Amino acid sequence: MALELRQQLKLSQQLVMTPQLQQAIRLLQLSRLELVETVQRELLENPFLEEMQDEPSNEPPVEVRPESPRDEPTYDREVARSEDWEDYLGEFASTPQQVQPRDYELPEEMSSLEARYASSPTLESHLMWQLRLSSLSDDQKELGEIIIGNLSSSGYLQASLEEMAEMARADFAGETSTAEAKDKAWPTVEEVETVLKAIQLFDPVGVAARTPQECLLIQIKALGYDRDQVLVDLVRDHLEDLAAHRYKPLLRKFRLDMDELKEYLDIIQSLDPMPGASFGEGVSTFVSPDVFVYKVDGEFLIVLNEDGLPNLHLSPVYDNASENASSKEKEYFNEKIRSAAWLIKSLHQRQRTLYKVVESIVKHQRGFFEEGISKFKPLILKDIADDINMHESTVSRITTNKYVATPFGVYELKFFFNSALELDDGSQVGSESVKALIKKCISEEDPKNPLSDERIGEILKEHLKVNIARRTVAKYRMAMDIPSSSRRKAHF
Repeated sequence: MALELRQQLKLSQQLVMTPQLQQAIRLLQLSRLELVETVQRELLENPFLEEMQDEPSNEPPVEVRPESPRDEPTYDREVARSEDWEDYLGEFASTPQQVQPRDYELPEEMSSLEARYASSPTLESHLMWQLRLSSLSDDQKELGEIIIGNLSSSGYLQASLEEMAEMARADFAGETSTAEAKDKAWPTVEEVETVLKAIQLFDPVGVAARTPQECLLIQIKALGYDRDQVLVDLVRDHLEDLAAHRYKPLLRKFRLDMDELKEYLDIIQSLDPMPGASFGEGVSTFVSPDVFVYKVDGEFLIVLNEDGLPNLHLSPVYDNASENASSKEKEYFNEKIRSAAWLIKSLHQRQRTLYKVVESIVKHQRGFFEEGISKFKPLILKDIADDINMHESTVSRITTNKYVATPFGVYELKFFFNSALELDDGSQVGSESVKALIKKCISEEDPKNPLSDERIGEILKEHLKVNIARRTVAKYRMAMDIPSSSRRKAHF
């Protein structure tokens, strides 16, 4: 059999995450205080990076360019390009885990030792610590981060399996080429559910449950009580009957006496229906807003908070230092100048992106900025991304750990994104507006005769013209850690 050598051309496309792009993406998700600390550290480490003085200078700006054309570094051409790079950033909007495996540790590492010891762990940090130590694969840990990021303060899951699968697909599409993203439909709803079940067994057991019944059933199974079918049926199907003290039908259905039912009640009451409520209490968090929104002459003025953020420029020391420098020294100079130039450009891009996102939020939520949370409208990341022509992942990163000072208080930027409820006239109202009205109704109720979930639903119908079921009212109430009417009732 004869051997034949053949030569063929193969064209392939590969995306490479450059260090400069990694830096730009990392700066997007930093809070203002973290950004200031990062810039101050770069000022100390890079001799060609200087802080521009407040007083205006009569000297012309220094253009960093070697005298000889053959010595011209490539960064000059790249950095000096005039076109915008939002599309470039959007295409690579999600940073792969292998590139920055310790991003989640940065806030802790950058904080002082006293602050780290004085602060108590949050539910998110406690679960992330367990996730990193788990035997789950890297892909499953990515899903785990999405699940943990969608938990309420009480530990309940706030997103559906389908929504979290779509979030993961969006991040995956940002990390890979379009062709690869189409070939790999990852993850499926079943894969998300597998990771969810693993997280539900983390400490505290029952976290990431979707309903109180599911939360208690997970704890029952973990304790080995699931072999008692009566206990399982009581929790799964009759939890509301137990809360309302409707015991007689249960005694007849399960053929129990009162002593036996009391034993089951003791077991159920020993469980924790809000496993995440004990985390993050007793610690005051002071927020420095990244953006200020003022109302001036009927229009909203957006002002970025640049207090403490140095105004950077390239140092002119390079001109004199490069004249008699050796080739290695020039290589070092070029590296530091390239790093400084990209930092300046990344900072400018970050601030410009933040301004555009806040401007779009103000446009979509104008009713809130004028009248308050009662005029809150439904909003998702895609609405902002489409408005400013950016990737959803970029919008998600720029709204992480960012706060805006409004006429009605300081809010996290992610607060303005909420789901929608249909009104009778076909319009929509934001879920946060519904939650605010529920909280207001409960705060004004008679303690001796608290409002039931059904009555709150009727009030919502009267004020917002929205048909909301009693179970939905209960879900929103639990999300705000408000107990039921029976527990709110004052007996004396």
